[in-house]
Amino acid sequence: MALAAVRGDRTIAELASEFGVHPNQIYNWKKQLLDGAASVFEGGGTAVDGVASEAQVDLLYRQIGQLKVENDFLARKLGK
Repeated sequence: MALAAVRGDRTIAELASEFGVHPNQIYNWKKQLLDGAASVFEGGGTAVDGVASEAQVDLLYRQIGQLKVENDFLARKLGK
């Protein structure tokens, strides 16, 4: 979602509505992505590796959150 927000082909409100997430959360993820993207290219190899793995973990947590939201949405729609 953060990448979609950065791309700007849809509004934050559209993304929030589509994924069932509050717009402020999307703004936070977008800010984290933009702040973290610059640090990927800074420093030496070990710092970059640490930032890269940290970015990977952050991405995975975001994906887990998105999947949780989707599962909850589907569970509500199916009446479980």
